[in-house]
Amino acid sequence: MDVLALSRLQFAVTAAFHFIFVPLTLGLSILVAYMETRYVQTGDEMYLKMTKFWGKLFLINFALGIVTGITMEFQFGMNWAEYSKYVGDIFGAPLAIEATVAFFLESSFIGLWIFGWNRVSRKLHALSIWLVAIATNLSALWILLANGWMQHPVGYVLRNGRAEMVDFTALLTNGYGILKFFHTVFSGYVVAAFFIMGISAYHILKKSNLKIFKTSFRMAAAFGLISSLLVFIVGDFHAAMVARTQPAKFAAMESVWDTRKAAAFNLLVIPDPDNERNTVETLGVPGLLSFLAFHDSSAEIKGLKEFAKENRPPVLPTYASFRAMAGLGILFMLLTLAGYIMAKKDRLDTSPLFLRIMLYALPFPYLAAQLGWIVAEVGRQPWIVYGVLKTSDAVSKAITPSQVWASLIGFTLVYGLLAVVDIYLLTKFAKKGPDDDLSVLVGDSHTVRAAGGATWNSR
Repeated sequence: MDVLALSRLQFAVTAAFHFIFVPLTLGLSILVAYMETRYVQTGDEMYLKMTKFWGKLFLINFALGIVTGITMEFQFGMNWAEYSKYVGDIFGAPLAIEATVAFFLESSFIGLWIFGWNRVSRKLHALSIWLVAIATNLSALWILLANGWMQHPVGYVLRNGRAEMVDFTALLTNGYGILKFFHTVFSGYVVAAFFIMGISAYHILKKSNLKIFKTSFRMAAAFGLISSLLVFIVGDFHAAMVARTQPAKFAAMESVWDTRKAAAFNLLVIPDPDNERNTVETLGVPGLLSFLAFHDSSAEIKGLKEFAKENRPPVLPTYASFRAMAGLGILFMLLTLAGYIMAKKDRLDTSPLFLRIMLYALPFPYLAAQLGWIVAEVGRQPWIVYGVLKTSDAVSKAITPSQVWASLIGFTLVYGLLAVVDIYLLTKFAKKGPDDDLSVLVGDSHTVRAAGGATWNSR
């Protein structure tokens, strides 16, 4: 394997591993903040236990997310130096803002939240976790605006052999980046919802802390239902944006080889890239694909044959990933709807089969999130900046395959160890359940009283 292939593989491995933690952080921070807000509003000890239990799992995930994210940025200089030189004037700005504003806000208030129990007022403590949640989502905004520019470059000129920014507002208002942000964060909320529902289902099956976990399940089901519906809605607009700005990617997503008007959407397709055709096309709805792409059932869809072979994305992984992601999205809407109805009717503990389904469904949103990134990044190939800079021209020229092999093996070993630690800690504390001793929860020997007698000691 040459430097290009190895560098792509290394970045894919590190990015995919990092993105295991990001979606859960996005959604779980909001749900933990809501739980603590309910505690502040009601003084009910149940919400305090919920906050501490889910907050502990959030902190484990948060720590691993930070560690795995740092190494990714080093690769821009090590493996992708030509890319950094070519677009650094543009790409560096949103990443710098993310680090100096969102990340520092997030880091500061996560410290206050961890060490502020029983040292600051209840309202200030709850506000700190809300600020963490806001900052976490702001981090995602800046990163996804940067990625959105790579997908649909705007507000720049080519000067002196590099891309230079001339309109920062264009980057901020780039429709591709904005849709990508909402699509990604809403999918992260679905991940968090299924995480809570899956662990809650485990404890309900064990008849452990039923009140806490029934309440957690109901919260997460409502959150997940709304989020999965929003993913579907935003995804529709996002697909239409892809059809307009990246027609080759859209053709690969649907395995369309020949340009067609009033293109049909075929439920079952088996691509045959070697012969530039599909061996199977069946269960088609006339005009539906054109409508999904342009909201016009008679619109023209460009086929892959319109593009030179060297400018086409890999069809099979793009198509298969998109179909699997879309199918899982429909499944999530159905499961969260069923879960919300059953939780609302208090039928969870009498439905062991459904609880087992929700427990085993916990990894599916993680899979869907990874598939979404495969569609976005593999579907953009052979471009690293769509239509401007090819991936083959962006790799560093001063490194050797042996050097990349060494770093790839090193990253894989370290990340493998981190994965073992993460799974062990999450499993250990998830199975353990909430602490019953509230003096432990607030880090003090004083006990927090419930309901109307709630107290919050400060020092």
